[in-house]
Amino acid sequence: MNTVHGARRIVVVGNGMVGARFAEEAARLDPAGERVRVSVVGAEHHPAYNRVLLSGLVAGDYTAEQIRLPVPDSPGVVVRTGVAALALDTAARTVALDDGTRLDYDELVLATGARAAFPPVTGVSAADGAPGEGVCALRDLDDCRRLLALVRPGAPVVVLGGGVLGLEAARGLQSRGARVSVVESSPWIMRRQIDRAAADILRRRYDALGVRVHSWRVASRWIPGTGLELDDGRVLAGDALVVTAGVRGNVELARDAGIEVEHGILVDDTLATSDARVHALGDCAQHPGGGAGLVQPGWEQAAVLARRLTGAEPQARYTGSRPVTRLKAEGIELTAFGEVHTDDAPEDGGPETLTVSDPHGGRYAKLVVRADRLVGSVLLGFPEAAAVLSQLHDSGDPLPADRLALLQGTAPAPPAGGAGERRAPLVCRCNAVGRDELEQAWLDGARSRESIAAATRATTGCGGCVRDVDALLSGWDTRSPVG
Repeated sequence: MNTVHGARRIVVVGNGMVGARFAEEAARLDPAGERVRVSVVGAEHHPAYNRVLLSGLVAGDYTAEQIRLPVPDSPGVVVRTGVAALALDTAARTVALDDGTRLDYDELVLATGARAAFPPVTGVSAADGAPGEGVCALRDLDDCRRLLALVRPGAPVVVLGGGVLGLEAARGLQSRGARVSVVESSPWIMRRQIDRAAADILRRRYDALGVRVHSWRVASRWIPGTGLELDDGRVLAGDALVVTAGVRGNVELARDAGIEVEHGILVDDTLATSDARVHALGDCAQHPGGGAGLVQPGWEQAAVLARRLTGAEPQARYTGSRPVTRLKAEGIELTAFGEVHTDDAPEDGGPETLTVSDPHGGRYAKLVVRADRLVGSVLLGFPEAAAVLSQLHDSGDPLPADRLALLQGTAPAPPAGGAGERRAPLVCRCNAVGRDELEQAWLDGARSRESIAAATRATTGCGGCVRDVDALLSGWDTRSPVG
């Protein structure tokens, strides 16, 4: 490797979205590989790809090539696919790999992610924990291929789990021509992210698509070739069962090495574990500020740790994030963040709320306000308002007096904090890319979504900004973006 002698050795276990982003950030901060040399090992044989867009792959919106993530073109980064880590020796600072080799490290980064949790339902999983006949998860490319091999147009499919992934999978399968049923054990779908009123309208939207949602129901057993039996005795026909009922962090490497774990690998604000030379990121990490399960916090963690370990910013800290949930389902625009479940009235110490409900139009909006600050929101069918509102939530800026103007898109952008200057709204929240950066990339010659992505990373996260980026490009192609 063409690196300066004495560069510190960093081993990254996991070539998923967060591990790949750490390597990319390290290469950006140390392009010549003078400070660190990074070795990334991933168990999958595929190059790194965007797992968030797997439901789009099921729908046929993307190909596997289109969701591939960039590999750092740097002498300081080596990526090995199809190689799994078997054990850590924290005293010797080595990682044993399943090809019989070992990697020495000065710093170790665990980005091992999470795996699907299969509920203890007869037929859903085998004795060894593998999925049962006709059952699959939706965590990786192999799952997608297995699912698409099971599903035929017009055939029935059952999705177990009515969270974001389950609903995205259901929409993707429906667009493939499958007859889809969704089973959710909570009183309503997306129980953690949205309130019941929003869920009722969202359920109607799915019902209009032909997707049947069965909330407050528990699966009793999976009958291969027949379907899923519920706790009320009904059997939902299904040639395949897609399980999206939660995940478990891959913590075994850390736990077996004596590193402290709970449901994730415990990390502090420096992203260090109980062993100061071992760090954890993404879905396998457990930080006091949360963040597991969404790509944006994982990428923020990767950026912080890269700055620390390359020496670019040794004092960098990750103190938590304010994640935004977006449902990526064709024809449905849903964004939710912050505090959305409100019971107390303002006079009883509860927050102020503004709610707009339009069941006939399939739209719903809720703003939750404390001390004139936005602390939570649900936006179904209000895509134009989502960027400004999420920015107000992040900044803590006071809301305008006309709260309804925020939903109508007529309120001014949030102030930047100085002399009347205004902050351009974020377009790609996952990568913190604003309209100004996109505009500059266009001026520099980026004329397609792919070239915009290469220049700014916009659209490479959850995919929720694709429509907005396409609209900006279309507008800029017909007029000057300046002014």
